[in-house]
Amino acid sequence: MIDIDVRTLADRIGTDIAVSDWLTVTQERIQQFADATGDHQWIHLDAARATVESPFKTTIAHGFLTLSLVSALTRDAMGFTGLRMAINYGLNRVRFVSPVPAGARIRGHFSPAAVVQEADFIQVTWKVTVEREHGDKPALAAEWLVRYYPTADSGSVRPQADRGGSG
Repeated sequence: MIDIDVRTLADRIGTDIAVSDWLTVTQERIQQFADATGDHQWIHLDAARATVESPFKTTIAHGFLTLSLVSALTRDAMGFTGLRMAINYGLNRVRFVSPVPAGARIRGHFSPAAVVQEADFIQVTWKVTVEREHGDKPALAAEWLVRYYPTADSGSVRPQADRGGSG
């Protein structure tokens, strides 16, 4: 894990600054997600049927499960100094590029795509790619917006023009 001062991210736009450790997406986690969301589609839960009927020949994680793991992957990859809190502000784009079979390992790659400084927070648009081990394509690609609120003693955040595009 790397420690980052969020106020320096504007100088690192377009740079892959952090990669998480591998995380195994177990069938148990898939089941727990299905139970939490009510999405019990057979492609996620019925291994015997998936072997016969699914083009993937095994159960696969829900796309939204993979997306929800981005927060955990971020915490594994990066720590931020001088912060009071961070909030998830939303997503611009999300694509579920390839499936995540039960038992597969994934990891996240994080690159700031845009940084906007406001009077009391810094908003970062992260380019996130979730890679599947031994996969030929990413499992997920997204633009994720996070607002970071510095502590009072970490210096003021001066408003500044957008230092990068979300493009």
